[in-house]
Formats: sequence, C-alpha cells, structure tokens
Amino acid sequence: MALPSEMRGLLLVGHGYTRTPSAAALEAMEPYLRPGSIAVPEPGPTQALIKVSLASINPSDIAFIKGQYGQPRVKGRPAGFEGVGVVVATGDDAYARSLAGKRVGFATGVSNWGAWADYAVAEAASCIPLIDTVRDEDGAAMIVNPLTALAMFDIVKQEGEKAFVMTAGASQLCKLIIGLAKEAGFRPIVTVRRDEQIPLLKELGAAHVLNEKAADFEATLREVMKAEQPRIFLDAVTGPLASTIFNAMPKRARWIVYGRLDAEPTVIREPGQLIFQHKRVEGFWLAEWMRQFRDRLGPAVLEAQKRFSDGRWSTDVTAVVPLGEAMARLPAELAKPNGKVFIKP
Repeated sequence: MALPSEMRGLLLVGHGYTRTPSAAALEAMEPYLRPGSIAVPEPGPTQALIKVSLASINPSDIAFIKGQYGQPRVKGRPAGFEGVGVVVATGDDAYARSLAGKRVGFATGVSNWGAWADYAVAEAASCIPLIDTVRDEDGAAMIVNPLTALAMFDIVKQEGEKAFVMTAGASQLCKLIIGLAKEAGFRPIVTVRRDEQIPLLKELGAAHVLNEKAADFEATLREVMKAEQPRIFLDAVTGPLASTIFNAMPKRARWIVYGRLDAEPTVIREPGQLIFQHKRVEGFWLAEWMRQFRDRLGPAVLEAQKRFSDGRWSTDVTAVVPLGEAMARLPAELAKPNGKVFIKP
C-alpha cells in the first residue's frame, strides 16, 4: 500500500516547557494546538509507523500540550501519547519488522510523533500486538492506565496492608485498580467530587468513597483512617486535598504522586511526621517503571489484554471525536465526568 506524503494532525503550538503553569483542565485548544498538515514521518531503525484507528486522551496529554509534563514539546509535531492502529511501515530492526501489518496498541512518548494524527511513530518496544478480542477502545487505552494500574497495585500488595487510598476515584485508572483490589480482597478508600459517583464506585468494590467537597470530609476521613490504617496513598491530584489525606494517615504512610490535577501548592502540613512517624513522599512514572522492571512488562501486558477480553475490565467511553471536530469539541467532552474521550482520524 502506497503511503500519502502528507497527513492531518493536531500540532503543538508551544515548544519545550512553559514558565506559566495552569490548571489540569483543558480550557481551550487554541493556546496549545492547531489543526494542520504535516509530512508523514519515516520510522527510524527501531520504530514503527502506525495508521491510527483511535487515539486516547489522558491527563498526561493535557499536561504535555501545556508544557507541564516531564518531557519537552516539539513545536509543529502532533500531540498524543497513546493509541491503536495498524503498522504500515517499520525500520530495519528485526522486532520492528515483525510488527508489519499487525494491529497494535502503542505509546509515542519516546518518539515525540504523537497519536492525534492520521499516522504516528512509536518505538517498536512501545507497541503491543493486540489479540482479536480486544476492542479498539480498549486497545487505544491499553498502555497508560492498565499498566499503571497493575504496577501500582503491585506496590499496594507488597506493602501488605489491605486498605489503601486513592484520589480521583472516578477516573478510568482508579476504576481498574478498584477491580484488581476487589478480586484480591483489598479495601480501596477513594475520594470523589460528586455524590452521584459514590454508588458506582462502591458497586465496583471501593470500601469507602468520600466526597472531598462534603462539609464533614475531614472528620469522616480521620475516622476512616483510624479504622482502616492504610499505608499506601496513590495520588493523582496533589494540592490541599492530598495534604489533608497524608496528614491524617498513620505511621509509615507512603504518599505516591503520579499526577497533578490540582495546580494549587502542595503543602506537607506537619513535616515532623516525616521524621517521627517515618512517613515518606515519592513519585511514580510509568515510563520509568517500564525501563526498570522489563521482566514484569510482558506478563502485565498479557494480563491487561486478558482482562479486557473477558470483561473484567472495560473502558468507559464518554465520546469518540472525529479529528476534524477536535478543536471545537474536545474541551467540553473532556469536562464530562466518568469516561474516556478518544480522537478518531
């Protein structure tokens, strides 16, 4: 199949990092992206060129296009860290060539040629050949959330305590972790911002669902912490909410930060807890986990595909937005709760 010389994409307006951080919500597209045409890139020796079927949108994507993620933007390149599609060209590396013609879930973080376009470039090592029973919606969201869920739940299991805490409880990632926890007999304590999210998460398997906006939130939080004694805190939010939770947690608590949905300052209310209660703060980045624990990656990928295939996991879809409508529709679609938004070239 002959490839076109040009493709459509949502192209980055900024370069590098920003000096003016903003909130995690995508208030508008124009400051960060523009629709445009660009030459179809050629894959490098260890890379694959993928015709994109569906691309997902994660909080890390929003942080990246705003220049607030852990890697720099390249002006004029397409954004988008994750998607699903068919490999249409590869480099000369043996593993890359083995992917030719296959449907893959892929991540573009290393290549910097994003998925919000007709074609994307990914390292072959960041491509997952998909089994037929995995839907495109699940394949397009196969790497960032599922692998993070499996990796972070491993941390919870290693700690040994049955109870653990998560912010952004209604997110797709937290729902996946709640499912893992329910199967293994663990007790997730999660926070949300809306009362209507509470029944759904309890049905999925959350032991406690606390509305951070409730007048009695801090009092209820202290009661739950005293009763459950959780040691692990998986935090996507930071800011005042996370500070409150960490302060209420027992001795030897580990605050693991993997996102920053709240742009407000994050304060450790009582630094003495780090000394006398042996509490600690650390970070989690999936890319680093994948590099550090290569032996766990293959089994985790297989486990994720099995879960999506047999129905134990599923991706809640808010909207599938055509690429040509993305500039007009994405901010409003992303503001809706509980599901994932995709871009379809």
